[in-house]
Amino acid sequence: MPASTLVLGGDLGGTSTRIVIADPEGNVIGRGAAAGGNPTSHPATAAANFGQAVHAALEGVDPASVRAAVIGTAGGSALGRPDVKAQFDAAWSGAGLTVEPRFIGDLEVAFASGTPEPDGTVLIAGTGSNTGLVRDHELVRTAGGHGWLLGDDGSGFWLGREAMRSVLRGIDLGEPLGVLGEAVVQAVLPDRDPAVSAEREGYDLLRDDLIRTVNSRPPVLLAELARPVVAAYDQNDKTAHALVKRAAELLTETVSRLWTTSDNGPLVLAGSVAGESSPVGRLLRQSIHEHFDGEVLTARDGVGGATWLALGVLDPALATRSNHARLVS
Repeated sequence: MPASTLVLGGDLGGTSTRIVIADPEGNVIGRGAAAGGNPTSHPATAAANFGQAVHAALEGVDPASVRAAVIGTAGGSALGRPDVKAQFDAAWSGAGLTVEPRFIGDLEVAFASGTPEPDGTVLIAGTGSNTGLVRDHELVRTAGGHGWLLGDDGSGFWLGREAMRSVLRGIDLGEPLGVLGEAVVQAVLPDRDPAVSAEREGYDLLRDDLIRTVNSRPPVLLAELARPVVAAYDQNDKTAHALVKRAAELLTETVSRLWTTSDNGPLVLAGSVAGESSPVGRLLRQSIHEHFDGEVLTARDGVGGATWLALGVLDPALATRSNHARLVS
């Protein structure tokens, strides 16, 4: 293999786009970053952001030396649209790249970032939630991932929606807002006068303001209310504790649809809600250990996982444990 042969890994997220160029030994040669490149959540700008990150990563690198490319994206299904695909193809060829990129889902990338094992299970719980069964580094089955309208149980969106519902239920009953309620109201209506909800009429106004404001924004923004839930949980708010506990139960149930007691492969947990510092993530790990045997790991650098998979596409012998550790650390 020529010394100049390189691979490209990419991670197109809703918040950022990251690209890495690496050599066959797993040494990073170039990096590029830009704003969100998920074609579902950023249909108008995703391709341009993708191209910007690719150009930055290739600075000082001959594009022709890139011989394999793996790019993960949660919005990969949007690439099935001819107009979206054409935009990404133009950004790719515009950077001088000639190799055909392989676009895969974020589940495969998350799994590869957490372990070099070929088989196992992966759960992503961030804004949404999704679970996948991986065999020989490829996704073969999924459970969950139905989106905010139909599912995403236990996700950041679910936490935020349930927090808002609990606040509205309390207002209907004339109950005090409590720690969680105050935090949610402050997040949604930062300019509200605290004295407004002191009487029944004020409660009615508050309820109407909350409903109107939430419904005027993109639904996915309810996921931002997961932060007040966590903050209230740390202050021993009973409702927040109940929501966190229920989220962990729902995520465990989603995993159980795929991961059986006979599975020997690891389970990789990814996403902010399933993270080790999240109260949901901590309860989730405890629950999983009570129900299943097997190793539970935490996903690491997603773009590193994609780059490692690209090494395997170039030559399976390059997908070593040492290269994995070098790229995802």
